[in-house]
Amino acid sequence: MFREEAGRLTASLVRLLGDFDLAEEMVADAVVEALVRWPVEGVPDRPGAWLLTTARNRAIDRLRRDARYRVKLAKLSALPVTASREPDDRLRLIFTCCHPALDPDAQVALTLRAVAGLTTAEIARAFVVPESTLAKRLTRAKQKIVAAGIPYRTPEPEEWPSRLNQVLRVIYLIFNEAYLTTAGDSVARLELAHDARWLAALLAGWLPGEPEALGLLALLQLHLARWAARVDAHGRIVLLEDQDRSRWDERQIGPALALIERAGRLRRPGPYQIEAAIQAVHCEAPTWDATDWPQILQLYSLLAVYDGTPVVLLNRAIVIGQLEGPEAALVEVDELEGPLGRYYLFHATRAALLQQIGRTHEAHQANRKALQYTANEAEQAMLIDRLARQTGGCTPVLDGGPSSIWPSWPWPGGREPTSVPPAN
Repeated sequence: MFREEAGRLTASLVRLLGDFDLAEEMVADAVVEALVRWPVEGVPDRPGAWLLTTARNRAIDRLRRDARYRVKLAKLSALPVTASREPDDRLRLIFTCCHPALDPDAQVALTLRAVAGLTTAEIARAFVVPESTLAKRLTRAKQKIVAAGIPYRTPEPEEWPSRLNQVLRVIYLIFNEAYLTTAGDSVARLELAHDARWLAALLAGWLPGEPEALGLLALLQLHLARWAARVDAHGRIVLLEDQDRSRWDERQIGPALALIERAGRLRRPGPYQIEAAIQAVHCEAPTWDATDWPQILQLYSLLAVYDGTPVVLLNRAIVIGQLEGPEAALVEVDELEGPLGRYYLFHATRAALLQQIGRTHEAHQANRKALQYTANEAEQAMLIDRLARQTGGCTPVLDGGPSSIWPSWPWPGGREPTSVPPAN
């Protein structure tokens, strides 16, 4: 329930209070009270309304002790007992979090906390920093919003250039956390993924002439179209090569392809459009063997021009392996060890390539390193299974070869692993 309601509750209270800290504190207090009362009294029929009412009452009690907030007190008293479902409420909150006065990493972290309802610990794991460091970063960001008087509103048209890229990035990061969680036994969070797609659709609706907004919406929709085939009945990850393509939702794939074409006609290419095009090539392939790898390599080369991060180059190297063999891919991958040395998919990729060329002992060590750098239990289980099969002398490590790692990731690149690592 917290996952479902936290962003809406926080957005509703921030809109009225203009104070991130107070809004989050009241939502947290309401959740604590629910944890105490619901096991005894039962879960209410409308738990979201119950949480909002409790948070609102706590805020009223707090504001009554401070005469400076009498106007806001009146607004709170008139607040309905259902969380706001206005289509622009959470998007306004994202734009507030993504104000250019804030540090870019703080923008992302604050949005994931306030809008997506991720915990400080989850965001800290994603940013690969101690929880205390991330908590201080969030506190400074919220204090700066208050001190600088940053308004809770969508920007004027002339302000879009300085805000849009970060808003697109944040929406994608919300989807990324949903597509493959950073830690825990839950592989994915479908409701959070739908929230991210909803925000992307809202943004694209507001900006029909912005091709990158259309590209992001298409990208998320293509991943959601394959959602049902990603995990088996036992909760294990199913790599793209092994997925039952009859379970892919063609009703989502068709409109997504139309979005890509519509964005292309605007003749302003960008990384989200390219990433969507890469996923479209996979979705259009009737079988794994029929995948157009030369076209995917061409798209990756173009993506590297716009966003030549180590993660993009890692994915491009894997595609090279499909076309030129594992030895050629390994040369490219080994050059990325410096920036990607603490990134689990770097080591998992190396392990697969090493196994393919018969360097089994090195592959085993690389898989062990990969296991150290992921906290998601589904990914851990997959790596443990590969290690067990290596120990038993089974080859190859991957069911379909080294490229099997890549196609199940929700997007091929575009972000440093020192930020939020790409989902598998």
